Amino acid sequence: MNPEQPEPEAEGAEKAEGRPIGRRVLLGTLGLGALGVVTAPALQNGMEGFLGAVSGKDPTGLTGLLPNGGGFRYYSVTASVPNKNAQNYRLTVDGLVDKPTSYTLADLRALPQTRLVKDVQCVTGWRVPGTPFEGVRLSRLLDAAGVRAKAGAVRFTCFDGAYTESLTLDQARRSDILVALRMQDKDLGHDHGGPVRLYVAPMYFYKSAKWLSGITVTEHVKPGYWEDRGYDVDAWVGKSNGRDDDPTS
Repeated sequence: MNPEQPEPEAEGAEKAEGRPIGRRVLLGTLGLGALGVVTAPALQNGMEGFLGAVSGKDPTGLTGLLPNGGGFRYYSVTASVPNKNAQNYRLTVDGLVDKPTSYTLADLRALPQTRLVKDVQCVTGWRVPGTPFEGVRLSRLLDAAGVRAKAGAVRFTCFDGAYTESLTLDQARRSDILVALRMQDKDLGHDHGGPVRLYVAPMYFYKSAKWLSGITVTEHVKPGYWEDRGYDVDAWVGKSNGRDDDPTS
């Protein structure tokens, strides 16, 4: 994923500003991440700030395998990610819709908010229990845009310039899928995918794309960044990727 994400997160081919990492590199060095669950909280909190600072200088993404604050680990698939704030953030909804829309951060905050408290499960094995997320139900944005009859999927793009994800339209309309603005009762910070990220509660966390910038309604599902590198497209926790973890939703 991207910084923080309990999974891989970002998309595509190499770019000048960053070099995406592959599944083999990630899984081959997971021994570093084993420390994350047992490290004292105070040390983890300090590590979070440190990793956020150095990740932009690490084109390998291996800083993502070190422990991070709050039980999460810091993942990034590009060498750097631009910062967005209330002044310059935009989320576009387009594709097979009647009313393409662009939302500011203030627009999203003004919509009805939903709060979910679920476990977060990484496909690499670690889990963060009882994690609150708050935001706008994805289904609300889709309904406002007017999804056309031929639509069957939703594709997500991110302002790191690399990461993508997809859901079927039925999956995207679930009540436990959010366009999230808050996590752990705080506004989403940059390192956790802020100011806006996707949160797909019932699936492994690589589906919860960070630094969300685009929602495009499509006819068919297109595999995302990590699916192109071996992960399952339908990533239900405990029922995919060869894992039997307890469900999260």
